Amino acid sequence: MVHEMFGISDRLKEKGVDMEKMLDAAMELYVPHGLPAADARPRIGQMMERSLGDPNVSSLLLAAVLLEDELFWKTKNSPIKDDPVFLLSDEIIGMAIAECIGGTYARFEFTRYDQKKPGVLRSLGPFLDDAVAGLIAGCTSRFYSECA
Repeated sequence: MVHEMFGISDRLKEKGVDMEKMLDAAMELYVPHGLPAADARPRIGQMMERSLGDPNVSSLLLAAVLLEDELFWKTKNSPIKDDPVFLLSDEIIGMAIAECIGGTYARFEFTRYDQKKPGVLRSLGPFLDDAVAGLIAGCTSRFYSECA
């Protein structure tokens, strides 16, 4: 078991995001690379768990949790309530997480998850949906690269 940083798994669970929901979302867009989805799922899960132990990934996830709380949930009449086009910091956090885990290729994988919003991503606010999409995309992209 990898030591995670900042209690990030518990913080995500408080927001309705656990490992199973993240894996469900990951597998909705899974592209077989010589490995059936049933075999890929636990390996992607292990990558996600390892990534939660990375202080860079966990601190970016924590930033998304805190920003979403402050700017989306706690602020009355928030100008970002509907995830306006001028809000870019959420995308930047998601891309940073994806690239931290999976490199440049992960940026393209992030775009797929950000646009389709599979599973739990649909139920999250503007910061957390992109941060979790970044975690998923980074891990799936890295997984694809290692399977090639």
